[in-house]
Amino acid sequence: MENKIIFQTTTKTGKSLTFRYPTIDDLQILTDYINKASAEKTFIRFQGEQTTLEGEKKWLESTIKSIESKKEVYLMAFVDNKLAGTSDIVQDSLTREHRGVFGIIVDSQYRGEGVGESLMKLVISEAKKNLNGLRIIYLECFAPNFIAQNLYKKMGFTEYGRLPGGDKYKGDFVDEILMYKKVK
Repeated sequence: MENKIIFQTTTKTGKSLTFRYPTIDDLQILTDYINKASAEKTFIRFQGEQTTLEGEKKWLESTIKSIESKKEVYLMAFVDNKLAGTSDIVQDSLTREHRGVFGIIVDSQYRGEGVGESLMKLVISEAKKNLNGLRIIYLECFAPNFIAQNLYKKMGFTEYGRLPGGDKYKGDFVDEILMYKKVK
Protein backbone atom coordinates (compact mmCIF):
# COMPACT_ATOMS: atom_id res chain seq x y z
CA MET A 1 0.00 0.00 0.00
CA GLU A 2 1.29 3.41 -0.86
CA ASN A 3 1.18 6.45 1.39
CA LYS A 4 -1.21 8.45 -0.81
CA ILE A 5 -3.54 11.25 0.27
CA ILE A 6 -7.09 10.44 -0.85
CA PHE A 7 -8.78 13.69 0.24
CA GLN A 8 -7.84 17.14 1.53
CA THR A 9 -9.87 19.85 3.22
CA THR A 10 -9.52 22.16 6.23
CA THR A 11 -10.67 22.05 9.85
CA LYS A 12 -13.19 24.53 11.25
CA THR A 13 -10.23 26.75 12.22
CA GLY A 14 -8.61 26.56 8.77
CA LYS A 15 -5.87 24.02 9.47
CA SER A 16 -4.86 21.53 6.76
CA LEU A 17 -6.80 18.25 7.07
CA THR A 18 -5.73 15.26 4.95
CA PHE A 19 -6.88 11.66 4.81
CA ARG A 20 -5.16 8.47 3.73
CA TYR A 21 -5.00 4.73 4.25
CA PRO A 22 -2.34 3.32 6.61
CA THR A 23 0.96 1.74 5.58
CA ILE A 24 3.36 -0.37 7.61
CA ASP A 25 5.47 2.79 8.00
CA ASP A 26 2.71 4.15 10.27
CA LEU A 27 3.44 1.55 12.96
CA GLN A 28 5.03 3.91 15.49
CA ILE A 29 2.53 6.76 15.11
CA LEU A 30 -0.43 4.35 15.35
CA THR A 31 1.05 2.71 18.45
CA ASP A 32 1.60 6.10 20.11
CA TYR A 33 -1.89 7.22 19.04
CA ILE A 34 -3.83 4.27 20.48
CA ASN A 35 -1.78 4.30 23.68
CA LYS A 36 -2.52 8.02 24.17
CA ALA A 37 -6.25 7.50 23.51
CA SER A 38 -6.34 4.52 25.87
CA ALA A 39 -4.60 6.45 28.64
CA GLU A 40 -7.33 9.11 28.44
CA LYS A 41 -9.91 6.44 29.32
CA THR A 42 -12.34 8.17 27.01
CA PHE A 43 -15.21 6.55 25.13
CA ILE A 44 -13.26 3.71 23.47
CA ARG A 45 -12.84 0.01 24.23
CA PHE A 46 -9.28 0.53 25.47
CA GLN A 47 -9.49 1.86 29.02
CA GLY A 48 -5.88 2.36 30.07
CA GLU A 49 -4.30 -0.72 28.47
CA GLN A 50 -1.12 -0.08 26.48
CA THR A 51 -0.14 -1.94 23.34
CA THR A 52 3.38 -2.82 22.25
CA LEU A 53 4.99 -2.22 18.87
CA GLU A 54 4.87 -5.98 18.31
CA GLY A 55 1.14 -6.19 19.12
CA GLU A 56 0.33 -3.15 17.01
CA LYS A 57 2.40 -4.54 14.13
CA LYS A 58 0.29 -7.72 14.08
CA TRP A 59 -2.89 -5.63 14.12
CA LEU A 60 -1.62 -3.26 11.40
CA GLU A 61 -0.49 -6.10 9.10
CA SER A 62 -3.88 -7.77 9.52
CA THR A 63 -5.69 -4.47 8.87
CA ILE A 64 -3.69 -3.77 5.70
CA LYS A 65 -4.40 -7.30 4.45
CA SER A 66 -8.12 -6.80 5.18
CA ILE A 67 -8.11 -3.47 3.30
CA GLU A 68 -6.36 -5.05 0.32
CA SER A 69 -8.90 -7.90 0.25
CA LYS A 70 -11.73 -5.32 0.32
CA LYS A 71 -13.15 -6.45 3.66
CA GLU A 72 -12.29 -3.24 5.52
CA VAL A 73 -11.84 0.49 5.08
CA TYR A 74 -9.47 2.19 7.54
CA LEU A 75 -8.59 5.85 7.22
CA MET A 76 -6.23 8.13 9.06
CA ALA A 77 -6.86 11.89 9.39
CA PHE A 78 -3.94 14.30 9.75
CA VAL A 79 -4.12 17.91 10.87
CA ASP A 80 -1.00 19.77 9.80
CA ASN A 81 0.71 16.37 9.34
CA LYS A 82 -0.12 15.15 12.88
CA LEU A 83 -2.39 12.11 13.33
CA ALA A 84 -5.71 13.52 14.53
CA GLY A 85 -8.17 10.68 13.98
CA THR A 86 -8.76 7.17 12.70
CA SER A 87 -11.91 5.46 11.53
CA ASP A 88 -12.84 2.12 10.05
CA ILE A 89 -15.66 0.00 8.75
CA VAL A 90 -15.06 -3.75 8.86
CA GLN A 91 -17.34 -6.26 7.15
CA ASP A 92 -18.74 -9.05 9.29
CA SER A 93 -18.27 -12.75 8.64
CA LEU A 94 -19.21 -14.46 5.38
CA THR A 95 -22.84 -14.97 6.36
CA ARG A 96 -23.15 -11.32 7.38
CA GLU A 97 -20.85 -9.54 4.95
CA HIS A 98 -23.69 -7.17 4.08
CA ARG A 99 -23.02 -5.61 7.49
CA GLY A 100 -20.07 -3.44 8.46
CA VAL A 101 -19.14 -2.31 11.96
CA PHE A 102 -18.05 1.32 12.31
CA GLY A 103 -15.41 2.69 14.66
CA ILE A 104 -13.80 6.10 15.16
CA ILE A 105 -11.31 7.77 17.48
CA VAL A 106 -10.47 11.48 17.35
CA ASP A 107 -7.46 12.79 19.30
CA SER A 108 -8.53 15.02 22.20
CA GLN A 109 -6.51 17.93 20.78
CA TYR A 110 -8.68 17.98 17.64
CA ARG A 111 -12.19 17.36 18.96
CA GLY A 112 -14.62 20.09 17.97
CA GLU A 113 -12.59 20.90 14.83
CA GLY A 114 -14.82 18.93 12.44
CA VAL A 115 -12.26 16.12 12.08
CA GLY A 116 -14.69 13.41 13.24
CA GLU A 117 -17.49 14.48 10.91
CA SER A 118 -15.17 14.75 7.89
CA LEU A 119 -13.53 11.43 8.72
CA MET A 120 -16.89 9.73 9.18
CA LYS A 121 -18.26 11.03 5.87
CA LEU A 122 -15.15 9.87 4.01
CA VAL A 123 -14.92 6.41 5.61
CA ILE A 124 -18.60 5.78 4.78
CA SER A 125 -18.04 6.95 1.21
CA GLU A 126 -14.97 4.71 0.85
CA ALA A 127 -16.88 1.76 2.34
CA LYS A 128 -19.70 2.19 -0.17
CA LYS A 129 -17.14 2.10 -3.01
CA ASN A 130 -14.86 -0.65 -1.72
CA LEU A 131 -16.83 -3.13 0.41
CA ASN A 132 -18.80 -5.41 -1.90
CA GLY A 133 -22.34 -6.16 -0.76
CA LEU A 134 -22.34 -3.63 2.10
CA ARG A 135 -25.92 -2.71 2.97
CA ILE A 136 -25.89 -1.77 6.67
CA ILE A 137 -23.33 -0.01 8.86
CA TYR A 138 -23.77 -0.40 12.59
CA LEU A 139 -22.00 0.82 15.70
CA GLU A 140 -21.95 0.65 19.46
CA CYS A 141 -21.71 3.79 21.57
CA PHE A 142 -21.24 4.49 25.28
CA ALA A 143 -24.52 6.02 26.54
CA PRO A 144 -22.81 9.01 28.25
CA ASN A 145 -21.11 9.96 24.96
CA PHE A 146 -23.74 12.46 23.85
CA ILE A 147 -21.42 14.29 21.44
CA ALA A 148 -20.82 11.09 19.45
CA GLN A 149 -24.52 10.14 19.53
CA ASN A 150 -25.43 13.55 18.10
CA LEU A 151 -22.85 13.17 15.33
CA TYR A 152 -24.09 9.67 14.49
CA LYS A 153 -27.69 10.90 14.30
CA LYS A 154 -26.58 13.82 12.11
CA MET A 155 -24.91 11.27 9.81
CA GLY A 156 -28.16 9.29 9.49
CA PHE A 157 -27.72 6.58 12.13
CA THR A 158 -30.75 5.41 14.09
CA GLU A 159 -30.78 3.84 17.55
CA TYR A 160 -32.14 0.30 17.45
CA GLY A 161 -31.33 -0.91 20.91
CA ARG A 162 -29.70 -0.44 24.25
CA LEU A 163 -27.81 -2.95 26.36
CA PRO A 164 -28.15 -1.92 30.02
CA GLY A 165 -24.73 -1.95 31.70
CA GLY A 166 -23.17 -3.22 28.47
CA ASP A 167 -20.02 -1.08 28.65
CA LYS A 168 -17.52 -0.48 31.41
CA TYR A 169 -16.45 3.13 31.55
CA LYS A 170 -14.09 4.54 34.19
CA GLY A 171 -14.94 1.70 36.57
CA ASP A 172 -18.72 1.95 36.20
CA PHE A 173 -21.12 0.03 34.00
CA VAL A 174 -23.00 2.22 31.54
CA ASP A 175 -25.55 1.43 28.86
CA GLU A 176 -24.36 0.57 25.38
CA ILE A 177 -26.32 2.26 22.59
CA LEU A 178 -26.70 0.32 19.33
CA MET A 179 -27.17 2.29 16.10
CA TYR A 180 -27.37 1.51 12.38
CA LYS A 181 -27.56 3.16 8.98
CA LYS A 182 -28.69 1.58 5.70
CA VAL A 183 -26.34 2.40 2.84
CA LYS A 184 -28.13 0.47 0.04
